[in-house]
Amino acid sequence: MKLRNPFHGLLESVFLFLANHLPRLKAFDRYRYLLLRLAGMKIKSRSKIWAPVMVKPIGGCPNITIGSRTFINSEVRFAAPSSSITIGDDVAIGPRCSFETVSHGLLYEAGVGRGTFTKPIVVEDEVWICAGVIILPGVTVGRGAVIAAGSVVTSDVKPLCLYGGSPAKLIRELENDIK
Repeated sequence: MKLRNPFHGLLESVFLFLANHLPRLKAFDRYRYLLLRLAGMKIKSRSKIWAPVMVKPIGGCPNITIGSRTFINSEVRFAAPSSSITIGDDVAIGPRCSFETVSHGLLYEAGVGRGTFTKPIVVEDEVWICAGVIILPGVTVGRGAVIAAGSVVTSDVKPLCLYGGSPAKLIRELENDIK
């Protein structure tokens, strides 16, 4: 059994606070990813991340992996208590997007409630997620896909396709100009 550092939650909170409270200047935007790494996120290289970034619950940072050259706009929420969120390389994520690995059952059981379940989220390389998109548990977004603003993604997204709506549906296939 792996022993957990009793100060991990405190350290994660401190580094998230610092990352989210750096001034919004270009120089600080370039290095915010280093503080998020110290909070526990796995970030491959100089991805650009604007603040604030919300991670729920405290302790969820180690469940988040972000690839190289990825851009994450402000007010993006990662809910990753036990399942992973994996963001690929060269991904663009708009403001106020939400990655939710946790959901509840539909049926209520007396004395138990609805219960919860978690499933991982995977966003492959070269994806564009527009503003206000919500991605729900168990979704894989295929390479080069685009998700329209305000969409709610409840099932897998095929590569090189445009999806939109609530729930998100295939709008059209995209030209394959990605090499």
